[in-house]
Amino acid sequence: MIVLGLTGSIGMGKSATAKMFAEAGVPVHDSDETVHRLYAGKAAPLVEAAFPGTTQAGVVDRAKLGQQVLADPAALKKLEAIVHPLVRADADAFLARHRAAGAPVAVLDIPLLFETGGRNRVDKVVVVTASPEIQRARVLARPGMSEEKFSSILAKQVPDAEKRRQADFIVDTGYGFEAARQAVEAILAELTGDKSGKDVS
Repeated sequence: MIVLGLTGSIGMGKSATAKMFAEAGVPVHDSDETVHRLYAGKAAPLVEAAFPGTTQAGVVDRAKLGQQVLADPAALKKLEAIVHPLVRADADAFLARHRAAGAPVAVLDIPLLFETGGRNRVDKVVVVTASPEIQRARVLARPGMSEEKFSSILAKQVPDAEKRRQADFIVDTGYGFEAARQAVEAILAELTGDKSGKDVS
């Protein structure tokens, strides 16, 4: 089974691209969705122990947690030390399940793949990209987003140019989502030897 790492900076269209892989029959593990699930389960008591007052009825209150960790690099590291191993274990179980089921390809959707040393966990990396102008317009159109917040998020991410340099495959969503879908199908065709590029499940 080929394990594809899917990543991309904020506003590049990574979630839409992940959906395209799923629609082509590829199992996709979503790190962000896993964190949400863990915050309502296994991670909640651990987060509460490390950051008292951040859970309610056994679920992590993301707003309260954010207040405690976002402006504090040491606190953020402490949180990552709790959450990252749990997400990794969940992804490993996901891969084992689909490997046993005979899936030819599986995708790990990891927003901070390069930032968290995830490169060595995957066989190939797909980077989702778009022009800086398109990225900026998409992100600033989001509710609650500001120039300052956008700059702060970008500062924590490996630059897009560096991600593209390290990519095995690039999906550019700036040409529209139909072109992106064709790029996804071409990647799957290359990996599986299926020239039709259709459903690989």
